[in-house]
Amino acid sequence: MTDKKLRIGCVGIGGMGSCHVGAHSRNKRVEIAALCDLIPEKCEKIIEKLKLDPDTPIYTDFREMIEKEQLDAVDIATPNDFHSIIAVYALEHGLHVFCEKPDAVSPAEAEKMKAASEKAGRVLMVMRNNRYYSNSQYLKKYIEAGNAGEIYCGRCGWIRRRGIPGRGGWFTTKAKSGGGPLIDLGVHMIDLSIWLMGNPKPVAVSGCAFSKFADNQAKADSEHSKFGETKSGGTFDVEDLAMGFIRFDNGACLQIEFSWASNIEKEKRFVELRGTKAGFTWNDDGTCGIWTEDEEGKLTDIKPDCGPMGDGHARALEHFTKIVLDGAEKDYVPQQGVNMIKILDAIYKSAETGREVVLD
Repeated sequence: MTDKKLRIGCVGIGGMGSCHVGAHSRNKRVEIAALCDLIPEKCEKIIEKLKLDPDTPIYTDFREMIEKEQLDAVDIATPNDFHSIIAVYALEHGLHVFCEKPDAVSPAEAEKMKAASEKAGRVLMVMRNNRYYSNSQYLKKYIEAGNAGEIYCGRCGWIRRRGIPGRGGWFTTKAKSGGGPLIDLGVHMIDLSIWLMGNPKPVAVSGCAFSKFADNQAKADSEHSKFGETKSGGTFDVEDLAMGFIRFDNGACLQIEFSWASNIEKEKRFVELRGTKAGFTWNDDGTCGIWTEDEEGKLTDIKPDCGPMGDGHARALEHFTKIVLDGAEKDYVPQQGVNMIKILDAIYKSAETGREVVLD
């Protein structure tokens, strides 16, 4: 383990950006070398709140920050449409990149990020915080030990009753976000499901998308609706619910459902996967259940103690640091990001055409 600190410049300080900066500030192996946001006051506030070095340089242009500061890496937490632009620029300047999800707003942009990472020989990692929760890690080890057998189907989702983030702002503007809850929430649970399944390659998808609550003014019941900045009379040209079906090259399949608003009992994140030896449920309270049978064929339910759920975001960022500084094994590779954006893009196309979309 090296004593060197990772000098990182953070771009996008509002919303999830403040979460990233907070996690970096608690990591003794990271030096927050610079902050960048179009609104410099956000940088000033986070410096004061986290008691960072008051002389930390503040920029409004990420290019200027990258060119002037001696950075090792850039952390990106901007609106989605800037992810690939900043990532490619940083990679081309020899920097490692950590990026908030989604990877990009189109498969072409995700491919550009992957290509730039490979050409530069630098690490590109995108936020996959759900992999780092204690119940996720428990299930991954259980599956890799062969206890689940062949995982051949499942379903996942993140559904909200009322929880539209930043209504009228960039979250609900397709040109900036790439879409609604499918691209906002879908990355999380689809990735967790595919990761637990062993990362099979997606080959075809079908889906539906609906926008029924754009004008609904009911009070939000989700704490996540606080993300983004609401703009009265702003744009709302994305879906508020999407459902779909993914086929994989190994014959497995996955049902998906994501909503910012729908008439359900309450908000819920879930993953349910079924294997030939055992099925299991991942719950958003940090627990999990395993549904199997004993050696005598008696149906058996296992409710393991997975321990505290933990901070998935901080653990992901810490792992990025270990990859760059120590050469730790990568548990995310850019091709997984390309596959993810291909899935989401194809579901939107399927929703428009009413037909299954085959992936290349």
